[in-house]
Amino acid sequence: MAKVLIIGAGGVGQVVTHKCARDPEVFSEICLASRTKQKCDAIAGQLSRPIETAQVDADNVPELVTLINRFRPDLVINVALPYQDLHIMDACLETGVHYLDTANYEPLDEARFCYRWQWEYQDRFREKGLMALLGSGFDPGVTNVYCARAQKHHFDEIHELDIIDCNAGDHGQPFATNFNPEINIREVTAKGRFWEKGQWQETPPLSVSRIYDFPEGIGPKKIYLLYHEELESLAQNLKGLKRASFWMTFSDNYLKHLEVLQNVGMTRIDPILYNGVEIVPLQFLKALLPDPGSLGPLTTGKTCIGCRIKGVKDGKEKEYFIYNICDHRTCYEEVGSQAVSYTTGVPAMVGAKMMLTGKWTGAGVFNMEQLDPDPFLAEVAKQGLPWTETFY
Repeated sequence: MAKVLIIGAGGVGQVVTHKCARDPEVFSEICLASRTKQKCDAIAGQLSRPIETAQVDADNVPELVTLINRFRPDLVINVALPYQDLHIMDACLETGVHYLDTANYEPLDEARFCYRWQWEYQDRFREKGLMALLGSGFDPGVTNVYCARAQKHHFDEIHELDIIDCNAGDHGQPFATNFNPEINIREVTAKGRFWEKGQWQETPPLSVSRIYDFPEGIGPKKIYLLYHEELESLAQNLKGLKRASFWMTFSDNYLKHLEVLQNVGMTRIDPILYNGVEIVPLQFLKALLPDPGSLGPLTTGKTCIGCRIKGVKDGKEKEYFIYNICDHRTCYEEVGSQAVSYTTGVPAMVGAKMMLTGKWTGAGVFNMEQLDPDPFLAEVAKQGLPWTETFY
């Protein structure tokens, strides 16, 4: 029996709250907090059991500390914005509470995805006997655990890794993002990076692509090389790794709109002066685009996210694909969210459950692949994200 504080009431926060509320033996008390309390209250109204809600500014450490000290949770689940990770970690250290997030910290003024800032908290969390679990979403998150399973059970060395993320869903909107538009567009417009022979290689944004034939009826889709944060920790923690890359699908419609928005400056993250007021064009664009939470009832189709791995076992070359298929409509019927929020929110709840039940323990800062993959993958399958293994 444990108390959990969930910070963030977007699409992912909704999924996490639904899932935690359905497991009262572990999550005996829940508080959902956000800058906008009305969003928390709306989610609370969807549940079959009562939870507490609160208003908090996740950029304000004293406010966070006050809320944590009042509610006294055993764990804080951070599904707010990546800019706020360090503030929430600071508040957890000050109050002596364990921490979990789904995406690494990035500075507000630079689209830079790097674990360095959070890894620097290692000694402080260790000295306080606290655990900080980083990236407990799907990618990062489940993809890291897929790699840990491959390393534990199927390979002596992993030489090549391709993480492949396909959203084959359709929401019918001219242009919309399936998660926070600001974070999504910052990610997609950044330079591509991949790991090869002990070094990072860079590519112009979306300049490298190929066709990949996805399983279970999805079929051939064009995938584009991006940089994603889980590559940074996996490059350190997988034995024998020679090459690692991340790929994602985008529709032609999405890319056309994005190109126009870039050309007219709407994806800029530096402030501009407009009528005597400073605004950030990308933040203004975010306010104009559909809220990802509104896409749940509109979205049909499936997602497929997995890890294609090559390596050696007992001196023989081996190739392997481990993946999940998730249906947008099924997710909406269960928790009122589309599959992109679902595939991030379910692993956040499962990571929290691993920590609160003592299946994952430790003092310090951890990435997902550093922990035992077996109990996590068993639970994540029970919670709605089954996985499939294929050997070649």
